[in-house]
Amino acid sequence: MLTYLILTTKALIMAAVTSGTIVGSAKIESEKRNRLTVWFAALAGLVFSFVTATLRNTTSLIDSAILNGWIYAVSLVTFLLYLIFISVKPLRCAKNRLLKEIPYLLLSVLIFTVIAYAAPEVWAFPYQVLLSEKTVISTDFLVAMIGVILGVILAVLIFLSVEKSICRLSRRASVFFLIAELTLNAALRLAGLLSVFFQKKVIKSNHTLFTYTIFVKNHTNWFIFISLAVAVLAAVMLWILSFKQKEAYRNPAEHRKIRAKWRNIRRWAASVAVSAVAGVLVLTVVEKINSTDVTLSPIEEVNGQDDENVYVGFDLVSDGHLHRFAYETEKGIKIRFIVIKKPNSSSYGIGLDACDVCGETGYYEKDGQVVCNLCDVVMNISTIGFKGGCNPIVIPYEIDNGQIVVPISGLMEYESEFK
Repeated sequence: MLTYLILTTKALIMAAVTSGTIVGSAKIESEKRNRLTVWFAALAGLVFSFVTATLRNTTSLIDSAILNGWIYAVSLVTFLLYLIFISVKPLRCAKNRLLKEIPYLLLSVLIFTVIAYAAPEVWAFPYQVLLSEKTVISTDFLVAMIGVILGVILAVLIFLSVEKSICRLSRRASVFFLIAELTLNAALRLAGLLSVFFQKKVIKSNHTLFTYTIFVKNHTNWFIFISLAVAVLAAVMLWILSFKQKEAYRNPAEHRKIRAKWRNIRRWAASVAVSAVAGVLVLTVVEKINSTDVTLSPIEEVNGQDDENVYVGFDLVSDGHLHRFAYETEKGIKIRFIVIKKPNSSSYGIGLDACDVCGETGYYEKDGQVVCNLCDVVMNISTIGFKGGCNPIVIPYEIDNGQIVVPISGLMEYESEFK
């Protein structure tokens, strides 16, 4: 349960803060149709994420890296356009009806990309658990889903708290906090886009960009905590302002109504802080308690390598157990890959010792099964070598003269995945 609570919280918490800030900002001084457009885009993002999660885990139609790359690119371009529209005075103050609505259309695209990126991972959790449990009525499946539900509830609470708080601030203050949250989101999306570019060789490896990408991927929690801190700062500002409000009233009944309204606002502001603390505790204390400290098996020696390929003989991997190998780059980075002979078959499961969902935390063997070191999901050994879910990232290889031949170029595409 704790594992899936942690994974769900990590996947959704920053998206919840960003989405709450977007919706709250859209409520201020905007017409009803603009607010509905933002909500419709959020709903479209949920539907899109469900469809993509289903296709990722049941077919090989979707390349997760390419799909995420498009989401990253659209998010970054939309954010830049939004900055232009709110920064350039002729655009910001334009009386043309269409120009006035463009910022809200851009916010709609942004909330769509935020949800489309974050939610598929959570939709996929039931499928991943079923790979090992086979039935939804097992105790382990139900316990895992309780963890997912608790994580979703926390994310929804954060979303509502942030949204109710942001919409009560001034227009200037709400825009400030919105830009802060979107900037943090853009920093993560930029690192993700660069990672995809490196993998697909769209751009050549660059030390500065590579260092930035690795730093962001290794410190994702920092960005989450900063995002939560910004939301708490907005809530504190609202709390302080609530005691300075001096609304006019004509009778004691109106006065009580005003006081009740601001008490309710303070409760929402307080819930931002409480839910933010809960999120931080889940990603620090609970994660530490839940850590299993599994030691990965050592990297084994390959039969040989040259300037183009790494060679693994069948004699090293024919015992049906998980074997881990690596190619060390010029930068000293070890790109790990795993090989396991599939049961009742002469074929092999081959892939990186990393996946699109959990990164390069690796896999280990337990009771004849291959398990993800981060999320404890048990792999279906027969599907290793295929895309989808928490399966190892697929790499190119050939079988030649009793050896598995892995092209070094295919491994180098994923250099950014490893520390």
